[in-house]
Amino acid sequence: MPIKEIDLFSKQFHQNPYEYYKDIRPHHAFAKVRMFEGHNSSWLAFTYEAAEKVLRDERFIKDMRTVFPGEITDANVPPIGQSMLFVDPPDHRRLRNLVAKGFAPKKIKALSGRIEEIAKEEAQRMGRNKDVDFIEDYAFPIPIRVICELLGVPSEDQHLFQRWSKVLVDIVTEEQYEQSMIEFMAYLESLIHQRRSEPKEDLLTDLILAEEEGERLSVRELYGVVMLLIVAGHETTVNLIANGLLALLTHPEQAQLLKEEPERMGQAIEEFLRYNGPVEFSTDRWARESFTFMGQRVEKGDHVIVSLASADHDSEEFEKPEQFDIKREKSPHLAFGKGIHYCLGAPLARLEAEIAMRVLLEQFPNIRLAVDLSELEWRQSFIIRGLKRFPIKLTSL
Repeated sequence: MPIKEIDLFSKQFHQNPYEYYKDIRPHHAFAKVRMFEGHNSSWLAFTYEAAEKVLRDERFIKDMRTVFPGEITDANVPPIGQSMLFVDPPDHRRLRNLVAKGFAPKKIKALSGRIEEIAKEEAQRMGRNKDVDFIEDYAFPIPIRVICELLGVPSEDQHLFQRWSKVLVDIVTEEQYEQSMIEFMAYLESLIHQRRSEPKEDLLTDLILAEEEGERLSVRELYGVVMLLIVAGHETTVNLIANGLLALLTHPEQAQLLKEEPERMGQAIEEFLRYNGPVEFSTDRWARESFTFMGQRVEKGDHVIVSLASADHDSEEFEKPEQFDIKREKSPHLAFGKGIHYCLGAPLARLEAEIAMRVLLEQFPNIRLAVDLSELEWRQSFIIRGLKRFPIKLTSL
C-alpha cells in the first residue's frame, strides 16, 4: 500500500490502524510520510527492527534546542519540552536520576495497598451508576488519583488535571492549547510555592529538594517534570486499563481464562500493552547529523517518529501478532519504549493496571459492552491510543 494514500490522523485510520500497518510493513520498514498538508515529510519506523533501532540510536536526538539553535531556546520551548523525555545526555541523565528517586522500587511496591483501596472505592462508585462510561467512571479516576496523591495535589483539584492532560496529547486548536497551558502553569507555580514554604511527604517536595551532583531542578524543569508525570503517569495508564478491558470483552475465551487463572494477570497486562497499547507513536526525534539508516539517506534535522503500534504487531518478532493471547510467553513489546528513554513509570503503570483489572473482574465478573463494537470511537491524538467513550454494562443479567 502506498503510504501517500494514508492519512495517519484520520478517523478511518484510528478506527483500525493495524490493518494499514499490516499492509505497509512488508514494503516500508522505515519510510517518509507526509503527516499534514503543507508540512515537510517525516521519517516513520514501521517494523519492529526499525523501531528498536531508532529508539536506541543516539544520532536521533530529542532536544529541539540542539536541532534548531537560535530558533528554539529555553525561553520559547514549552516546559514539558525541558523534561527528561525531550532532552539528551548529559541533561537527560541528570534529570532522570533526580526523578528516579521518587520511583524507587520500594516506593512503588509500597503503593499497592493504597491503589487497591482507590480501585475498590471507584468500583463501588461505578456500581451505583445506571449508565456507565468505563473510562470516566473507572479507568480515569484510578490513575489520576494515584499520580495526584503521589505529587501532593489536593483531591478537590484533581479534576483540573483531566482537562489539562487531554489538551497535551489530543489534537486541539492553538488557542485551546495556549489557554490550558496558562492555567496549568499558574496552578503549578502556586503549588510549588506552597511546597517550598511548607514541605510535605510527597513527590513534589522530593523533586524540589532532590539534588544530583550538587544540582537541583530549575523552576521550568520542575514544571516540565510535573507535566510529564501527569501525561505519562495518568493518560497512558487510563488507556492501558481501558484498552485491556476492550481486548477481554472482544475475546471472551481469554476473559474466561483470566477469571479461571487470575495468576496470569501479569502476563495479561503485557499482552494488553502489545496487542492494543496506550501509546501509538513515539515522541519526536530529529537526526543530529546526516547518515544512512536502514538503506535510507537521512539528512541532518530530519524529523523521525516510531509507530510503536505497528512494531508490536510485526510477525517477524511476534508469532501470530494479530491474535490476542494472554498466555503469550515472550513479549518484548515496545509499549514503554526502549533505550535511555525507556518509561521510568513502567512499574507503576503495570501495578495500577494489574490491581485495577483484578478488582474489576472480581467485583463485576459479567461485565460487557453496552453498544455495538462499531459504535466505539477512538480519540484523535498524536501519541495516545484511547477511546473517546467506553459504554459498558456491569452485569449480563
